[in-house]
Amino acid sequence: MAEEKKRTRRANGESAIYLGKDGRWHARVPMGYKDDGSPYRRHLTRPTRKELVDEVRRLEKQRDEGSARQPGKPWTVAKWLEHWVENIAKPVVSENTYDGYEVAVRVHLVPGIGRHRIDRLEPEHLESLYRRMQSAGSKAGTAHQAHRTARTALGEAVRRGHAAKNAAALAKPPRMEEDENEVEPYSVDEVQSLLLEVNKRRNSARWMLALVLGLRQGETLGLRWSDVDLANEYLKLRRNRLRPKYEHGCGEAAPCGRKAGYCPDRVQVRRETKNTKSRAGRRAVPLPGPLVVMLRLHREAQAQERAAAGNLWTESEYVFTKPLGGPLSPNTDYHDWKRLLEDAGVRDGRLHDARHTAGTVLMLLGVPDRVIDQIMGWEPGGAARMRARYLHVTDPMLKEAARKIERAIWGAPENLAVDKDQDNEA
Repeated sequence: MAEEKKRTRRANGESAIYLGKDGRWHARVPMGYKDDGSPYRRHLTRPTRKELVDEVRRLEKQRDEGSARQPGKPWTVAKWLEHWVENIAKPVVSENTYDGYEVAVRVHLVPGIGRHRIDRLEPEHLESLYRRMQSAGSKAGTAHQAHRTARTALGEAVRRGHAAKNAAALAKPPRMEEDENEVEPYSVDEVQSLLLEVNKRRNSARWMLALVLGLRQGETLGLRWSDVDLANEYLKLRRNRLRPKYEHGCGEAAPCGRKAGYCPDRVQVRRETKNTKSRAGRRAVPLPGPLVVMLRLHREAQAQERAAAGNLWTESEYVFTKPLGGPLSPNTDYHDWKRLLEDAGVRDGRLHDARHTAGTVLMLLGVPDRVIDQIMGWEPGGAARMRARYLHVTDPMLKEAARKIERAIWGAPENLAVDKDQDNEA
């Protein structure tokens, strides 16, 4: 009798299934342990034993795979996103990446899907949000930013056991229109027009670094003279200039009533630069001779500005500064670019389009891919993808390809002329 009882005893981790006094089938499924070390079991109930067994097996599979919901009150989407962006993402991502996450969470995701329980969020909830965003005037790119943020945040929730699936990974973001991100690099003629106008302006070398070498805005504005070796005609890229972020300094007793960035006593709360994270980003870039000349003249002009400003000069060691020293603001730099395009009579474009232009010119000149990757700062693993994105096949390149095909198949142009004469005689 004792042996029979021993055989019917459940093994550790085995679920208990029984018929309750209410006529329904019940199960207690061991799921692990709570934070205090006590056992954690999930209670399930179904009208038939078969239904219950199927549900128990599904839950046991989730438990064994580590994807089952953990004990405790389930997170709402809003609470999880707010926790994730401030406590998980913020300490490990760059300031600019955090800003993008924070805006997507605060402006779009929390108001749109925040009330759902995280373990009950479905892809359709997100797809409905994207449609509402576009109906309210948001571009597809904005919805994509919200989608990428949700996918990253919910992926972390799944890894930690707060949800069984990543609803954002299953959701379909809105289609990006082909012309929305289409970039047309500036032609050689347009670059030459910009060069003529650039020579009339302060900080002229700043724009040629973008158009000729494809330096990013942060890389250019973060350059210091210690990074530039004019004798050996190269510069080293080691850091990026960050967008300033301000808080009020006026105090609650006498608030200025303006936004923090326009407060007369504003306080800068973000560091000026950050070191380049990737190995490909930390690179040496060769300087063409004319650009070396421009940088020499720029250094002399900066020395004259320093002398004229006297005690008003803010020493910073940056290559490109404000008229009284100190680092250039990325926002000011952006508006200078727009004025440059207008004054040069060149079509409007993003500042980042200059980077596409530089990469395309390097390809047009036949520079080897490996050298292009070095100059542009692309990681070896993703260089091919970045070349496909940044290097554009221009009309002159297509025409040259057509001429090569013509010479290879039909022969030299003079042979074509002879063939035409013979046809006319016939």
